[in-house]
Amino acid sequence: MMVSGNDLAGSEILWELRRGSAPGGLSLLILPHAGGNAHYYAQWEGRLPADVGLLVAQYPGRGSRFVEDLPESVDDLVAPIVELLIADQRDLVVLGHSMGTLVAYEVARGLTAAGRPPLALIGSACRAPFLPNPSPVLPESLTDEELVEAIKARGGTEHEILDEPEMREIVLPSIRADFAIDDVYRRQDAKGSLSSPVTIVGGESDPIVPVGDLVEWREVTTGQARIETLAGGHFYFDESEENMDAFMRIVASVADSVSTMHVS
Repeated sequence: MMVSGNDLAGSEILWELRRGSAPGGLSLLILPHAGGNAHYYAQWEGRLPADVGLLVAQYPGRGSRFVEDLPESVDDLVAPIVELLIADQRDLVVLGHSMGTLVAYEVARGLTAAGRPPLALIGSACRAPFLPNPSPVLPESLTDEELVEAIKARGGTEHEILDEPEMREIVLPSIRADFAIDDVYRRQDAKGSLSSPVTIVGGESDPIVPVGDLVEWREVTTGQARIETLAGGHFYFDESEENMDAFMRIVASVADSVSTMHVS
């Protein structure tokens, strides 16, 4: 679905949960993790600074886009989002978690190529885009039961959904598709491809993404790069209220810094 001008209200690809009131209309765009959906991140609305707008992407093959073909490449996730945002005038901070960080990077890259780079990129629990996946899932080799166990080990999906046969039948195809994309994604020419400042956050004990893979993000941008770690695993922000608060303080600090720079 295409939306012209600045109105994204009718889009199934990007959910606009609120408009920003800061100068320039700053909004945070969130790109979900593998198997994730917009509902999961919509609950973050009340935790964000009141003057920051919120957009959340919904990938094909789930939710209101359930009837669409499942994605086969990262471009299937990225291209519709970039197409919508090129004509949009608001300032953006782009955020992704896990595979969503790679999608966020590609969105930032696409917007930069179109002449409207985001004010900042925030990534979470993800390797730098020029690195191979350190923990591939290989979903094509797993039975449904084995895939469910792999998902539970990573987090990010309610166990009740995975344990309910009818719900499992609905969600597993999109999860398989996303992990297949994440397994093979690698952007060899990523170094120096962005000019926006980059902030990367990860869990100190994340078994999926080693802390060393987070540090490599410094090579991706010609702008400033900031690496933060918090206690916890791959979904560290879900492990405690303290972790979520700490993560949201990082997000708010990025939004505040780019707003100040943009106004000045």
